[in-house]
Amino acid sequence: MEKPAICGGTPVRDKKLFYGHQYLDQSDYDAVMEVLKSDYLTCGPKITELEEKLCEITGAKYAVVCSNGTAALHIAALAAGIGKGDELITTPITFAASANCAFYCGGRPVFADINEKTYNIDPASVEEHITERTKAVVAVDFTGQAVELERLQEICKKNHLVLIEDGAHSIGTKYNGIPVGSIADMTTFSFHPVKTVTGGEGGAVLTNSEEYYQKLLLYRSHGITRNEQFLKNESHGPWYYEQVDLGYNYRLTDIQAGLILSQLDKLEMFKKRRKELVARYNDAFSKLDTVTVQEEIPQSDTTRHLYILRLNTDRLTIDRKQFFEAMAAENICCNVHYIPVYYFPYYEENGYKKGICPKAEALYEEMITLPLYYAMSDKDCDDVIKAVEKITEYYKK
Repeated sequence: MEKPAICGGTPVRDKKLFYGHQYLDQSDYDAVMEVLKSDYLTCGPKITELEEKLCEITGAKYAVVCSNGTAALHIAALAAGIGKGDELITTPITFAASANCAFYCGGRPVFADINEKTYNIDPASVEEHITERTKAVVAVDFTGQAVELERLQEICKKNHLVLIEDGAHSIGTKYNGIPVGSIADMTTFSFHPVKTVTGGEGGAVLTNSEEYYQKLLLYRSHGITRNEQFLKNESHGPWYYEQVDLGYNYRLTDIQAGLILSQLDKLEMFKKRRKELVARYNDAFSKLDTVTVQEEIPQSDTTRHLYILRLNTDRLTIDRKQFFEAMAAENICCNVHYIPVYYFPYYEENGYKKGICPKAEALYEEMITLPLYYAMSDKDCDDVIKAVEKITEYYKK
């Protein structure tokens, strides 16, 4: 076996391959140009069109689009009633926003441990962390795989909690044949460039509850409404509006909405290719005893956003950092998703300590994110496989 490039061998490829990348075509460019030439760059018809499209795709009754996935989590937490002293249970293996949304509302995140095979939040651990202060659960569809929604719904119903599904990774995924977005009390999406569908930025909250829907609309737009049903005073005329709550400027532009609409037209195409790449990876890596492939629950028909490989470091002479560097030397840029949220200094300053989620912490030490995106060719995928095989074989104990 040839030495990995970090030790002086020839890299498996001569050009860098990144862990994620957006895909845009002429239809996307045309969609944006159409908006730029229109009368509305924001607060226009594309917003309503996008919200209707998201409802059509997911089966949800209502959708509220907003500026990004973090804003979506914030207004969902507000709609759930999170306030001072309340607790919100979530996973540490996620982007910080899944937990930060509790702090934004004056509450406090509580971290439940993960299932060590699927890497999603463990419903049993969620149940163990419920107190009289718990108000909601933010369950993250990590990598795009749906969480155990039935069990979580039972737990939340039993304890009178709001279930917020953080679907930033999982647009296109189905749970028991039902699209993510129409199952939990509220589901949030993100349209960041590395996600399956992008608007450059952008987010959305989907729900079947009219009560949550009306709250989400207010929190997205300054707490301001023209809806006579919610006005506190008599209308002065057709121009009249009132601020009836403290909201935020979390609006999405029509420019972004136009792009997202165009991208959603390609969702089935994106899903198909991502599944092909994941199958190719799984087939190759399941044959290696130096790595572990993420398991998937049978209920989840997953559109994968991230491909996570777990290194069996007890069978290797290098650690994750050295493996990361070896892959970079092969011209394959990986990443790590995620550093446990409570490792960050801000969380340490707020009383969180390491050791509270041992399964999540063990995963973090051994996980690495491999490239996965629509425009990857079969050769690109094979290059990643060859690099992993080359490095793990050379550094195998």
